[in-house]
Amino acid sequence: MKIRIIGAGLIGTSMALGLKAAAHAVQIEDEDPEMERIAQNLIGHSGDLVTPDLFIVATPISSIISVVKSLAVSNPQVDIIDIGGLKSEVINEIERFPEIAKHFCSTHPMAGREIAGALAARGDLFEGRIWIITPTSQTSSELHQKALKIAKDLGASVVERDALLHDKAIAGISHLPQVVSSLLSLTLEGISQEDLALAGQGLKDVSRLAASDPNLWAELLHENRHALAPLLNLFAGHLNDLSTSLQNDDLRKTLEVLEAARINHRRIPGKHGGKKRDYWYLPIVIEDRPGQLAEIFDACAQVKVNVEDIAIEHTPGQESGLVNLALSREDASKLYEQLLKNNWKVHLPRESIG
Repeated sequence: MKIRIIGAGLIGTSMALGLKAAAHAVQIEDEDPEMERIAQNLIGHSGDLVTPDLFIVATPISSIISVVKSLAVSNPQVDIIDIGGLKSEVINEIERFPEIAKHFCSTHPMAGREIAGALAARGDLFEGRIWIITPTSQTSSELHQKALKIAKDLGASVVERDALLHDKAIAGISHLPQVVSSLLSLTLEGISQEDLALAGQGLKDVSRLAASDPNLWAELLHENRHALAPLLNLFAGHLNDLSTSLQNDDLRKTLEVLEAARINHRRIPGKHGGKKRDYWYLPIVIEDRPGQLAEIFDACAQVKVNVEDIAIEHTPGQESGLVNLALSREDASKLYEQLLKNNWKVHLPRESIG
């Protein structure tokens, strides 16, 4: 297809890179000339597409409706999709105009990074991610297929949701984690820089989202405030329960809260959105020399085991490092026997890295 993307931020530019790699003709534009120039340099494009087959609106959520209407007026026969993070207001407004609604389909790729802008773009950003499609009640079947093709060409898995269900789900799986991460980072203002220097990976993992663009997130949180507020109240209640149990030195209640959280954590999907698996971790001490990882993966191939994840730790100045492979329990046992036989410094598989 010939595609024109409006908005040269992280998502728009990442889409441009991915769609160009999938052999589409892509142009990208932005109201910020510098962002547009960076994005166009990245995709190696100059000049205009005469008549695009599809517009993709990748602007901030507050401007999506006005941009869609403007494009529909100037290009009444050209299809339009957006990639905004919320759907209800957009769908409700566009459906007031049947001729626009016929040529419009709303979508939302569940992908992003905590750093923004064209320079953060990656053509593989959507590989293996969920891509939500929310058609209007009048969206043409032809446009519906175009939206599916865009998502699949970028390596995503498509799910369809109506607008209200989409926004309710996003409040829990996206907006609540952002709030928790941001408030955690805000709470750290009372901790000295000297003490923060002692932080391990846990703090870095949980606070990562706090580095996201506050302008983008303030807008999203307010737009979805009605769906988010009940979840924040529930979170505040759990936090109060834990605070009370600590103040009262009620160890039983603290254990009850933490155990309930641990059990509920298992509901979060695993790889490719499937049922979460309880991986076992195989620790291997390796020498700091070339070829060690290749030899480990050769051993994996020999016994036909599938590595689900890998973590590498290496202390500067040390001549050895630690590799933790995540596998099924059966595969971890098979690989352990194979590596032990070949004199690797491998240790018994365990249920957690720690």
